[in-house]
Amino acid sequence: MYTNRSPFASIPPVVKNLILINVVMLAATFTLRNVMGVDIGKYLALYLFNSENFKPFQLVTHMFMHGGLPHLFFNMFALFMFGRVLESVWGPRRFLVYYFATGLGAAALHMLVSYLHFKSAANGMSPEAVDMVLSEGTAAWNQGKNFVDGSMAELNAILNTRTVGASGAVFGVLLAFGMLFPNTELMLLFLPVPIKAKYFVLGYGAIELYLGFAQPGSNVAHFAHLGGMIFGYFLIKYWNKNSSRFY
Repeated sequence: MYTNRSPFASIPPVVKNLILINVVMLAATFTLRNVMGVDIGKYLALYLFNSENFKPFQLVTHMFMHGGLPHLFFNMFALFMFGRVLESVWGPRRFLVYYFATGLGAAALHMLVSYLHFKSAANGMSPEAVDMVLSEGTAAWNQGKNFVDGSMAELNAILNTRTVGASGAVFGVLLAFGMLFPNTELMLLFLPVPIKAKYFVLGYGAIELYLGFAQPGSNVAHFAHLGGMIFGYFLIKYWNKNSSRFY
């Protein structure tokens, strides 16, 4: 007997739609940039809140933007592997709430750390130089320019560097899987022996914490990853104590 069942039929609806939206957004990003010369990342990526490029809706839209195919693939593969299990257990509504809550939590922690980095860099500069960066830096950045002075250029980069990706929410999903199925054994591509989910999550979290402090200027938003895990942990703990209040 033969059927025409789609290979995507077994993927629960929220995970399936999240993956589709992310794929469509990356395709739109490439198409608009290469065909029309329009960079939608400039509007939909997340910027530091005191940048003129920042818009509140970016707290959500940045989760559907990615820097390229590898970035998209690894995020969506993890969402597929772990998110479908969680959605099957929790149901679509709770999973969707969790996904966006951890994504927003990741953005909040990332912005807090970036702002502290901004303030630390500004402390070594004159008030006039800081004011010039705040008043003129974003316009220069939008034109592909930056200050000649190294300190001002660094401050302006912190202010206007964009953040994209679903990684914060995906790390929240990974944390949830580790909490709900702690003894499930995972086989990793780079590790030839099985490892329990709880140890994998703890180890990954420790690595992200280390890298967050060791590489503060990295292109990888390590504290966003940690933010997704932290907010996910407390949200699951809250749900466990108030399960009868959530429908």
